[in-house]
Amino acid sequence: MSDRRSSPVVPIDQVPPAEKLEYRPVILVVDDESAIADTLAEILSRSGYASMAVYDGYSALETALVAPPEMLITDVILPGMSGVELAITMRRIYPECKVVLFSGQASTADLLSNARHQGHHFTLLSKPVHPRELLAHVSQCLKHPSRPTGAVAV
Repeated sequence: MSDRRSSPVVPIDQVPPAEKLEYRPVILVVDDESAIADTLAEILSRSGYASMAVYDGYSALETALVAPPEMLITDVILPGMSGVELAITMRRIYPECKVVLFSGQASTADLLSNARHQGHHFTLLSKPVHPRELLAHVSQCLKHPSRPTGAVAV
């Protein structure tokens, strides 16, 4: 015999209605440094976006399949799959997803060059990214539903 405790049941008419919330664009933040990913996601959340932080490309793809993002913000250097590979894959799955790339390493030039040869035109801004600058890029990118390159890099 199991020791089952019954939880109190609240009648449906006593459940408060959900607040009407404004639409919040979903942004997926990817960085293998959890402090950076978590901080950026928190900054975005406090600025009115629905943001999620993950720490590698494969987790980003799994998360995106459950909650499709309108924007991907990713470090270029990630374990297993580079941020550029992630961005290309994400754009194949969700062609309307905006992409923002950032990196603190000079070695990213080769990855970006390879992406350009495949027809993906990403630009890059170096870490650390000031929150005001990041928010300005996010806001600008999400205002414009279609961009010819499909990506903005920060």
